[in-house]
Amino acid sequence: MTERQSAVVELHDVWRRYGTGDAAIVAIRGLSVCVGAGERLAITGPSGAGKTTLLGLMGLLDMPDEGRVVVAGQTVDGTDEDERAELRRAHVGFIFQMFHLIPALSALDNVTVPLLPYRRRVEIEDRAQQLLARLGLANRLSHRPSQLSAGEQQRVAIARALINQPGLVIGDEPTGNLDSVSGDRVVGLLEELRQEAHFALVVATHDERVASTFERRLRLRDGREDLAHG
Repeated sequence: MTERQSAVVELHDVWRRYGTGDAAIVAIRGLSVCVGAGERLAITGPSGAGKTTLLGLMGLLDMPDEGRVVVAGQTVDGTDEDERAELRRAHVGFIFQMFHLIPALSALDNVTVPLLPYRRRVEIEDRAQQLLARLGLANRLSHRPSQLSAGEQQRVAIARALINQPGLVIGDEPTGNLDSVSGDRVVGLLEELRQEAHFALVVATHDERVASTFERRLRLRDGREDLAHG
């Protein structure tokens, strides 16, 4: 199998700018990245280096000004937002630092809500219950976010990211709002789930302890790979 065939996401000479003229901010500068199936990549670098922008491009939450993005073998140049949303739903799961759970919904409903327009409720709820049980939340299905600890909320967010069985899971500082014990547990659970489901895991983090557990690292500075620091 070639690298291209096995890649879940590819960025080729990608540029991303915000604003125009002299006021423009260049967040990503000619960056090329390829992430293979089942691979683990930690993205590090100082604040403002372009980590979140890069994740947005990988996950089709944003589009480049120049360059090419390929997700699951499909080039996204010229696609509209509906087409990109379908690609995200089919291939990408997101885990955010702030959890982004819906306060009025139970843990179970927060996990199932992304797929309700597309799948049968019984099928989705069965998978959601299995995921939540796998994450140690079998007795928290009916609890709302305010009734859960920060670590429990992040585990609900992980279940939500995995409900569509994605080939690529993206985490933007997924342990940033957790204490070290909860953070270590989340990292450990993600690795167990990755080994079981063989999804690629790309995480942006400031936490050296988290980054050190990844087999591959990409350090950014000013929107470019920081080769001086690896």
